[in-house]
This record gives sequence, structure tokens and C-alpha cells, in this order.
Amino acid sequence: MEWNFPKDYGKIATDYIEVLSMDYFTAELTDTQLQNLSSLALAHLGDAVYELMARTWLVSRGRETNHGLHRATVALVQAPAQAAAAARLLPLFTEEEAAVYKRGRNAKTHAIPHGATLQEYHAATALEAVFGYLYLKGRRERLNELFAAALEDGHGI
Repeated sequence: MEWNFPKDYGKIATDYIEVLSMDYFTAELTDTQLQNLSSLALAHLGDAVYELMARTWLVSRGRETNHGLHRATVALVQAPAQAAAAARLLPLFTEEEAAVYKRGRNAKTHAIPHGATLQEYHAATALEAVFGYLYLKGRRERLNELFAAALEDGHGI
């Protein structure tokens, strides 16, 4: 019997081994890898990072019911709330973070969620891109600083 492996079987096997050995909670990409990612890819990941931080913050504050946690999370991560957080954080961004923010804000999006304006959605996407970027750079301390600043002055729930 003859085995018919794909021509790129060696690469597939190598990629699979890399996938198994990667620590996804401490992923750190090089500057070149980050530059090759689209703003929307950064925002996709940043959305999850921001939501995980919001959920962690809420749980650590003693929110107990699932319904209460869900409603509070949605209130923190919806586009208008993220746009307001972005406005508070813009003056705190480094030059590098501001550049990522601008890339994210200018990304072409195809849908706008209900309850958000186009400007709010672009600002929220830009903020998520910054959070995704910082996560992939391994800048956990900076993420914590920015998230804390976003919640300052009673802007959390």
C-alpha cells in the first residue's frame, strides 16, 4: 500500500508541533509579526483581552449572579463604553500605542452593532487593537495600567 502524504506534510507537522508547544497565555510576537497583522486581527484579539479583563474585574469585586455578571460585562465592553474609555486613554497612549490606535480606528469594518454610532464603533475597534497589540507584545503591566485608567472616576460598574 502506498501512502499519499500532502507535498507540504513536513511543514504541516512542524506547524502542528509549534501549535502544541506554544503558551497562548504568554504569547509574544516580534515587531515584524505584529506589523504583518491587520488592525482587525489585533482588534479581534483585543476584544477578548478587554472582555477577559472586564470579567476578571467584575468577579473580583464580588458580583455573584451569572445574570448580574453578564449585564455588567456587556455594559463595560459595548462599543459606546469602549469609545468613552478610549477617549479617556488617548492622552495616556505612548506614540507607539497611538499609532496602533489610529490604524485600528481607520480599519474598514463592514457592520456596526445596534446601539453604537459609526464613530463609537471605530473608537472601540481602535481601543481593542491597542489591547490586542499590547497583549501580543507581552506588555501585561501596561494593559493593567490602561484598563485601570479606563475604569477610573467611577466609569466601571
